[in-house]
Amino acid sequence: MTLETLTLAAPALDGADLDRFERLGYLVLPGFLPTELVSKVKPEVDSWVDDGLRTRSIASATHPEIHGVPPVMELELPSHGELINHRPLLSLLTQLMGPSFVFHHLHSDRQAPGIAGKPWHHDYEQTPQTDRAHSMIHTLHYLDGLSPDTSSLVVLPGSHHEVAEKTARGHLGTRELPGEVVIDRLPSGSTVVLHSALFHARRPRPDSPGKPRYFVDASYCQTGTLWPPVKPYWRHMLRRAQELGLDGGGWPELFAERHFTEYVKPV
Repeated sequence: MTLETLTLAAPALDGADLDRFERLGYLVLPGFLPTELVSKVKPEVDSWVDDGLRTRSIASATHPEIHGVPPVMELELPSHGELINHRPLLSLLTQLMGPSFVFHHLHSDRQAPGIAGKPWHHDYEQTPQTDRAHSMIHTLHYLDGLSPDTSSLVVLPGSHHEVAEKTARGHLGTRELPGEVVIDRLPSGSTVVLHSALFHARRPRPDSPGKPRYFVDASYCQTGTLWPPVKPYWRHMLRRAQELGLDGGGWPELFAERHFTEYVKPV
């Protein structure tokens, strides 16, 4: 299938763009992030990985009874916080979800050149999976872009309309599927906006180890329902975001606790 991209000089979507997102479940925004912001976030990713902060964050999320709250969260890194409330991004999300939405989580990584693939899955938080009445969106930021030297993002257009468990296609690994779109060439600072229920995969390069893949994933949810948190320390995370003034000035629900259920540890 042909890759459809969208270049935004300003964060404004027209009716065709909105229809495309509704039908396909994704938008590709080449070079969406300003160079200055990318240049600040990237060294923070290096520190996040090299100083062991990412490892400690994973340990806190996996075994909170042992590790408690991590010493540093991604959103406490100044430029990561700036990325979360980047005004053009929030304006874009407003057009896709309406004016009221809440921040869900942030993941940041410098993925190793030889990182394994990630099987087909979706990331829509709902237990059990029953409907798609409210939107959840993942914004995938590729700081160095994507190229033949990095693993690619593969999406299955329209699959966000299905009501299926996250791992319903996991048994297929990262194999090619009919109708898929491969996203493998993007300039630095590019963002892919996914409806969180869209099935996607990370497909490794078969030929060479390539180079590191700088990746930041920020997720947001439309208000009007209760969302399951994925971090056991989610209340602390939202409080810190409020203390740091990351609400962007025009999105009062961005870090409101009332939009979440209690945390339940995955079985």
